[in-house]
Amino acid sequence: MSSATSPTSTLPSRAATGLRTSAEDAVPDFDPTTTAGLLAERLQAWKHAVGYLEDYVTAIEKIHGRHAKEYEKALKTISTPLREGHHFDQSLGGVAGFFENMRSNTQAMINTNIETEKSIKGSVLPILERLHKEIKHKAKELQSGAQSGAKEVEKLRNTTQRHIELLGQQTASYDSAGGKLNGHDDPYVIHRGVLHRLSNQVLAENNHKNDLVAVQNNFKSFESHVLEVIQQAMEAFVQLAGGQGEKVRALYGDMLGTIQCVPRDFEWTNFSHRCSDRLANANDPARAVEAIQFPNMEHASTKPLIEGSLERKSRNKLSWGYSSGYYVVTPSKFLHEFKDSDDTRQDPKPELSIYLPDAVIGAPNSEKFNVKGKDKSKTISSKLAGSTELAFKAHTPADAQKWFRIIRTVCGATGPAEPSSPVPNSPVAASPFAATPVATTAPDEKAGNKLAMDSPVAETPAQGHKAQEAGVTGGEAAHPPVSTPAAEKKPEAP
Repeated sequence: MSSATSPTSTLPSRAATGLRTSAEDAVPDFDPTTTAGLLAERLQAWKHAVGYLEDYVTAIEKIHGRHAKEYEKALKTISTPLREGHHFDQSLGGVAGFFENMRSNTQAMINTNIETEKSIKGSVLPILERLHKEIKHKAKELQSGAQSGAKEVEKLRNTTQRHIELLGQQTASYDSAGGKLNGHDDPYVIHRGVLHRLSNQVLAENNHKNDLVAVQNNFKSFESHVLEVIQQAMEAFVQLAGGQGEKVRALYGDMLGTIQCVPRDFEWTNFSHRCSDRLANANDPARAVEAIQFPNMEHASTKPLIEGSLERKSRNKLSWGYSSGYYVVTPSKFLHEFKDSDDTRQDPKPELSIYLPDAVIGAPNSEKFNVKGKDKSKTISSKLAGSTELAFKAHTPADAQKWFRIIRTVCGATGPAEPSSPVPNSPVAASPFAATPVATTAPDEKAGNKLAMDSPVAETPAQGHKAQEAGVTGGEAAHPPVSTPAAEKKPEAP
């Protein structure tokens, strides 16, 4: 043979052409396990995808269970009767009915979450679990079929490759030995052995190829089946979860519709009818201070002996002129100074308080007269100053005489007529009963003075304030003086 006498022997080439190799490729470079491995990897990917979907649906199922518990907490916030619930109308169509609607709808949310949790667990998850098992079974089939066939092809290829290499060795020995070889080393015998093993390899390769084609064709329909099952599972899942969402939305919409149907004046109208005896009556007249009665409001100690506006020179020697104020001589024998006679704008606290039994009054000079005493108003100026001399000026000389006459009856001593400075008397003369003007006054004269102190016309604080602003001097007390009936028969110095 020409091949036997050829000086050289050409080994077969192993070009990587896959299963579709040319006739010269006895043992192709293509790994027979590649296709089967790729298909196995694809099944693994599908198995993981279905596993992800199972985990997601399971998580949603648990979320609905937790939602039911959270809605139970929300229900507890309105489950008890409303505090002060008697203020709301208990019939339907009011606030109480709205809260009852909220309770029932919240309970419905709890129930629909529990039902959705059970439905997902009983309807959707079993579909995915069965699909997961089908993919695992398909992977086992691929492993026992195509992957085992690939291993058999690989084994036969290795056997053929070893005999081809042995043929190469023996043909080289034949050339070097000049044709002198043993019988079992005869290249002819080895060549036929290569053909035998090559035929077994090709048969296995063809069978493996047919298996792969069948598996690949089956993969198309299998993946269609997998997608169809996933679509069915998702359809059931969305129908349950999405339907639950629609129910919750409808429940919330019902809550909104219930409160929107309550008329704006529904609760107040019913409440005002139920509690009309306890509500303020808009037809009742407004209260007036003048019409109010309170204990001791007419007590004799609350009626001034004389009150009105006077002008007083400042105790500061550096200041000039007089400032106007409102002054009152009370039955408690105090001379109080106020800013004005208005009791409404601010709390009327005396800015100056002279206890007249401890004070000295000077005789009036025209419309001016002086009072010397200690300020007991407890203001800052009263703490800094001791006994001070106060220079007053009435609006008219007659007003000055009136003030002098009233103050003299309660003052401890009377000074000279000079308004510059009163002269203090002895301790004996400090008593109002020891004062000379009082002692020399006849009983009839004192009674006349007493009647002059009492004015029969009573005026309100507002009227007095208006009189002060108009420049009218203060009048005497508008009430009987503090005295007993016996005292009226026998006048005494107050």
